[in-house]
Amino acid sequence: MKYKIKYFFENLLFLKALNSPFKPFKLIFYYGNISIGVPYFLPRKWVKDKENGRLKSVPKKFGFNFCSLGWKTKWDETDFRFEWSPVLSFVCFNKQMAIIVKAPQMSQYWETWLYYEKFTDKNLSQEDRVKQLIKECPNIYTVYKNNSQETVNYNYSILKSKWHYLLKNNAI
Repeated sequence: MKYKIKYFFENLLFLKALNSPFKPFKLIFYYGNISIGVPYFLPRKWVKDKENGRLKSVPKKFGFNFCSLGWKTKWDETDFRFEWSPVLSFVCFNKQMAIIVKAPQMSQYWETWLYYEKFTDKNLSQEDRVKQLIKECPNIYTVYKNNSQETVNYNYSILKSKWHYLLKNNAI
């Protein structure tokens, strides 16, 4: 029971982004035919096949699904990769109601937030943690559009404007 509670709260870890230097995410509401995956597949359940005794998936007619923030590490423990957004889905008689978490610049937002949450020094002030984040995870990319090169600092898109002064003039 203790482990179930622990893992339940770990699934809600993404909610800490609301009380952080990152812009708040939005909730997108959907109602209609079943079309929102959780995360890759449509809501389904597993039943035993009567012919061969194996498990097979069948579409849900009624039920809840919750999928937390999906991420993985790639080359080392600080190299996060965003996989999918949190989603809560309710299915009833071939209709689906879903609540989907939508953040600005999804990949950069969640990958940078994970770094902030897991690898910045929690003994520091929030300002110092943001400075550490900007230094260690700068989020500056070169993008190419219409045969031209542009440098983009995604921290402007994902951090609250209160912290933008740290990005200007190398304030770190």
